[in-house]
Amino acid sequence: MAEEIKTRYSDEELAEFKGIIEDMLTKARAEYETLRQVIMHNGSNDIEDTSPSFKTVEDDGANQLSKEEASQLAQRQYKFIQNLEAALVRIENKTYGICRVTGKLIPKERLRLVPHATLTVEAKEMLAKQGKK
Repeated sequence: MAEEIKTRYSDEELAEFKGIIEDMLTKARAEYETLRQVIMHNGSNDIEDTSPSFKTVEDDGANQLSKEEASQLAQRQYKFIQNLEAALVRIENKTYGICRVTGKLIPKERLRLVPHATLTVEAKEMLAKQGKK
């Protein structure tokens, strides 16, 4: 009897990945909300602000830089959340873990580390050599 080639993960395996993704989503959303609070904080001297009421030009520059960095981190975090949510949709569609280039199953070890992955490492390297993302 020929060995059957597995074309998708079982419902039990998908449930395991769903749990991993939901945990990551909870943490990612909390971190995103924290970053949004940093960005939205207007620097007024309210009860949360223990710094002196006078600001130097350097302070304003450093404050702006940290808000810009927080904004970039928030954008990255938002994209990560979108990727995790898309992975949940693939789980519901039972297409999760299938490489979008090769059609082969992405190894479980990779999915546990990068649960939103849509490419096998080989496919990713192949695309990188071709100069594509």
